[in-house]
Amino acid sequence: MLILVLGKGKTGSLVAEVARERGHGVRALDINENEHAAALTAPNLAGVDVVIDFTAPEAAVENIRAVLALGGRIVVGTTGWYSKLDELRSLAAKRGGGLLYGTNFSIGVQKLFRLTAELAQLDGYSFSIDETHHTSKLDAPSGTAITLKEIIVAVRPGIDVPITSHRLGDAKGEHIVTAHSDHDTLELRHDAQSRRGFALGAVCGAEWLAGKSGAWEFREIFPQL
Repeated sequence: MLILVLGKGKTGSLVAEVARERGHGVRALDINENEHAAALTAPNLAGVDVVIDFTAPEAAVENIRAVLALGGRIVVGTTGWYSKLDELRSLAAKRGGGLLYGTNFSIGVQKLFRLTAELAQLDGYSFSIDETHHTSKLDAPSGTAITLKEIIVAVRPGIDVPITSHRLGDAKGEHIVTAHSDHDTLELRHDAQSRRGFALGAVCGAEWLAGKSGAWEFREIFPQL
C-alpha cells in the first residue's frame, strides 16, 4: 500500500516511520510543500491508497476537501475542524471518497472511552475532565476531552462536565476523568508516554480504510481492527 503523509512534525514523522515498518510505501509532504492543498492533485495522488493528515485544523479542512473531491481516501488525526464535518461527510458520499477521522487514534484512549461510558452510569456522582498537552497544540480543550464529555453526557443528558486544559512543554497528552461523590472519588487516567501509539492507530486505520467509500469516526471501526 502507498501512503501519503501530510505533516512532517513529531507525530507525522512517526506515522511515516510506523507505516514503513509495517511494509508500506510512504511519501510525505510538509506545510510548505502543500500550502493550501496545492500538491493534492490527481497526478500527485495517482497510486496513493490512503492519505494521512497530521497538520493543523485549517490545513486539514483544505486537505480533506482536495482528497475527497478526487474520490481519494484520507485518515485525519488533526482535530479542531469538526464544524466542517457534515460538509465533508457529504463530499465523501458525493465523490465516492473515504474519510476516517477521530479525536484520538491511541488504542489505550479507545479503551478509556469505553471505561468512561461505564463510569458515567454511576448514580450520585459529579464528573470532570482534566487534560494536558504540549504548548504547540492549537485547540483547547482537546478533541479527546470533548469526546469524553460527550460520552458522559450521552449517558447522563444535561449534566455539567467541566473541562480543565493545560498546555505545558512537550507533554504528549494526559486525560483524567474524575467521578466524585460525598463518599469517594474515582479516576480514569490515560497518560501517553510517546506519540507512537497515535501513529500506530492512524496507520491501522489507513489499512482498514483502503478501498472503502464513506465516512467513519475511529471509535466506530476500532473493534474491527
